[in-house]
Amino acid sequence: LQTVGCMPPPVSSAVILTKAVGGNEAAAIFNSAFGSFLGIVITPLLLLLFLGSSSSVPFTSIFSQLFMTVVVPLIIGQIVRRYIKDWLERKKPPFGAISSCVLLMIIYTTFCDTFANPNIDLDKFSLIIIVFIIFSIQMSFMFLTFLFSTRNNSTFTPADTVAIVFCSTHKSLTLGIPMLKIVFAGYEHLSLISVPLLIYHPAQILLGSLLVPTIKSWMVSRQKALKLTRQPKAPVKV
Repeated sequence: LQTVGCMPPPVSSAVILTKAVGGNEAAAIFNSAFGSFLGIVITPLLLLLFLGSSSSVPFTSIFSQLFMTVVVPLIIGQIVRRYIKDWLERKKPPFGAISSCVLLMIIYTTFCDTFANPNIDLDKFSLIIIVFIIFSIQMSFMFLTFLFSTRNNSTFTPADTVAIVFCSTHKSLTLGIPMLKIVFAGYEHLSLISVPLLIYHPAQILLGSLLVPTIKSWMVSRQKALKLTRQPKAPVKV
């Protein structure tokens, strides 16, 4: 669970859910992009701090591998996009479907690697307890962030609240698993500490999708109420 807490925000899921509700999509995109870049440095440091490490940890090797795995592909993609932008806008490749398939494959292969490890030492009852704890944590965090962003002296709009609820509670599997494999390469219990993150990511998408209609209804009603309160009152004729 500490491993999950150290993970950076996801690149897409929070943005997709925020857009589905009609929230502040720009804020969600900025949070996801900025948080992912910060995670390249902060996440390995937090993992080594909370999960323990020795003085022999190869920091240079860890950050160089993270740079090659995460940053370099992103930079190459941005450079290539400048030259093929017009072609992409004409052809409109199904990047959404492709990214979803790749993410599904990452989740599937990671699950296979995790539970195929004979040293995982995780019984069914413990797995059920982990699932229950993770769903409880997500619901609690979403409720707390909702209360925080809607308090009386808050300056956040309903659209901002939607972005806050999703972005502040989501964790990235696509960045998290490579980081764990790099930071804890050769660690015999790597599969065990990966299990909560493997459950958290699909759970956040499932829970968020189920809450989209409810949150959207709240946001629309809240926006209408704010518009009514801000409208100037008509003068009373005597």
